[in-house]
Amino acid sequence: MKEHELFPSPGASKNRKRVGRGDASGHGNYSGRGYKGQKARAGGRVRPGFEGGQNPLIKKLPQKRGFHNPFRVEYDVVNIGDLKVFDSGAVVDADSLVSARLLKSASRPFKILGGGELDRALTVKAVAFSAEAKAKIEAAGGKTEVA
Repeated sequence: MKEHELFPSPGASKNRKRVGRGDASGHGNYSGRGYKGQKARAGGRVRPGFEGGQNPLIKKLPQKRGFHNPFRVEYDVVNIGDLKVFDSGAVVDADSLVSARLLKSASRPFKILGGGELDRALTVKAVAFSAEAKAKIEAAGGKTEVA
């Protein structure tokens, strides 16, 4: 096959519609735009979402309003009471929490919250602690480390 023998597949290419070239062309007179109205005018079109002056749908839906902070950090949370599965003196970090099935993934940041009670000394390494959680861990004889 030579370069001059190449041609497009059937139906792959179509002729351009030439409008406004007389009635015999089939696209004369109004050039496929119909009779009068906003869409028949040059540059005449409505913006996306315009509903003819009726209150548009986007203004009726309140749930997309307000400010969304793109820098917000979403924490997975673990309560103090859930740490009873660890023995006294254990080091609690992301990997140990995943193996204990208290977290789904070790790659996501997690925060220790103060729900429940702790009766054993643990060394807890987390991204963040609540003030109550920090106080309860240290009251039980443990340590907190921000990882």
